[in-house]
Amino acid sequence: MNQTRVSKTIAVIEGDDAAPEVIQPTVELIDRMDLGITWTYPLVGEAAKAETGKSFPDVSRALIDQADTTLFGSTSGSSGSSLLYLRWGKKTFANVRPCLHLPGCSSPLANPEGIDFVIVRENLEDLYVGVEGQLADLAPLNLVGRTIRKPIHELGVGRFAIKAITREGSERVIRFAFELARTRDGQKRVTSTQKHNMLPVTDGYFLEIAREIATEYPDIEYETFIVDDFACRMIVQPQHFDVIVMPNLYGDILSDGAAGLVGSLGLAASGCYGEDYAYFEPAHGTAPDIAGKGIINPTATLLSACMMLKYLDFEDAATHLQEAIASVYAEGKRLTPDQGGTASTLDFCAATAERLNI
Repeated sequence: MNQTRVSKTIAVIEGDDAAPEVIQPTVELIDRMDLGITWTYPLVGEAAKAETGKSFPDVSRALIDQADTTLFGSTSGSSGSSLLYLRWGKKTFANVRPCLHLPGCSSPLANPEGIDFVIVRENLEDLYVGVEGQLADLAPLNLVGRTIRKPIHELGVGRFAIKAITREGSERVIRFAFELARTRDGQKRVTSTQKHNMLPVTDGYFLEIAREIATEYPDIEYETFIVDDFACRMIVQPQHFDVIVMPNLYGDILSDGAAGLVGSLGLAASGCYGEDYAYFEPAHGTAPDIAGKGIINPTATLLSACMMLKYLDFEDAATHLQEAIASVYAEGKRLTPDQGGTASTLDFCAATAERLNI
């Protein structure tokens, strides 16, 4: 591969249901690239609980801490404690989800050519702080709704959730998006999206901070759209966008929608970045309906591995791997069923390996 050998350690959590069926061949393929990577396997989930009494024992946490990064397989809940640690424990505040059209993939769009944008989702705040409760509990606060014009607890029997947007959280993810735009070829544009017309205090704050930070990057074009307007534009004119930054909930939803533009969640890579740690995982779920059939699309995991290799400074290897994946799609002979083919997961990985000459 003509890649400078640098010793790196990757922790691998294989995930649940069909997830190991894409994680395992991805690890094997990267291992064959001979980059000098050491793999460790923290014991998590049901297997860990059976052996240690804990679903995420201290020794597994230590293996993650000692590793340079983690490759995480999709979880249906069994590995949930380790995922919480990777996100909130490691403060991986920026969830980066590329949306890239690979010629040959089965897109529902008539003209998907040239789609190449990245959604940067704030990963720790918003409604995902996990504070919910009964409306009746708000009675002592006597909070009056801006639209309903009466105390919120008087709406009736119901429940609430807190949306939290902080300056620190917003600044770091928005600045991350601008820095990412500087590294990308092409448009050099950052788009922020939020629902500031209905949520002027929270989403309006996110917008205010985005506008402030945009002034620090005169080399990057900046624009903003209300989130529902953005959703329409993303479908109608996806080639317009470069880097899009948004609060947590919108990013979670719209990045899955973006995957549909280029083919499916089976193509959706993901990386979660903090100040000093990152982990990588496919954006799709565990696919329990096809577990054991050997037909789950490995593309999302392989593309997540490309992001991981780049993070570890294996730039050449990341580029070669992504080019190999693109070549398999361009040829179109060994694609998985979700892409209209008949190839197995291992067939697709073998085709990728052939193009890497490994």
